Amino acid sequence: MPYFDIRVAIFLLAAAFGNYAESPQPGNDMVSTTSLATEIVASAVATPSPEPRVTTGDIAASAMSAFDSAAWDFAAIGAVDRDVFSMALNSAEKAVARGEATASTLTVIDFSVPSTERRMFVYDLRSRALLFAEHVSHGRNSGGNVPTMFSNEPESFKSSIGLYRTGEGYFGKHGYSLRLDGLEKGFNDRARVRAIVIHGADYVNGATAKLQGRLGRSLGCPALRPEIAAKVIDTVKDGGLVFAYYPDPAWLTSSTYLN
Repeated sequence: MPYFDIRVAIFLLAAAFGNYAESPQPGNDMVSTTSLATEIVASAVATPSPEPRVTTGDIAASAMSAFDSAAWDFAAIGAVDRDVFSMALNSAEKAVARGEATASTLTVIDFSVPSTERRMFVYDLRSRALLFAEHVSHGRNSGGNVPTMFSNEPESFKSSIGLYRTGEGYFGKHGYSLRLDGLEKGFNDRARVRAIVIHGADYVNGATAKLQGRLGRSLGCPALRPEIAAKVIDTVKDGGLVFAYYPDPAWLTSSTYLN
């Protein structure tokens, strides 16, 4: 029986004998049974109920649910393609299970979408919420409005696809920027060597993109509009995951995060 119920029972018993004669106790002042019961009940009300016990299993289950697409409200994930989003969650789950990232955030870039549209989505995995939906550039040698060519080679000036882990923020020639570590051998694992980073760039402008038919292009970096770049970087840095998608057959069939 909970403690509060026991104390209430004591109070009721005391009330039933409320007319019982009060008698002095040796060496003590006279004690009122009713007053004592009242104090007990007041103490019971002031005593908080024990918090439910949270086990490590509960914590693990909560964390893993973030990677289950069924646990997300698809009406609130933005304009991202649902299949691409599910692939990103599955890839992130594998990276976390392997100990390659802790991942409180997941960024999805869908390079199959035209650059004139918002195609970068940043999610909080803990609250399962969309934080940012932004335009993002691709490499100038990857294609026009929709990139079709990707590379892991230095000086290719092409974007790379696959799963990345975010590194540290730093100040470089593009201002505040974010280093990326590619996790997929042969597809993006040279990202740090190639200086593929997230940074702000004036050529990332949605209005200008509509006028010229495409967004400005980078040397392979996923660049953002300057007004939002720092906020995104601070949100996803130091261990977040970035999933850059394109339906490339070789990657789709050989990625260890997709298969």
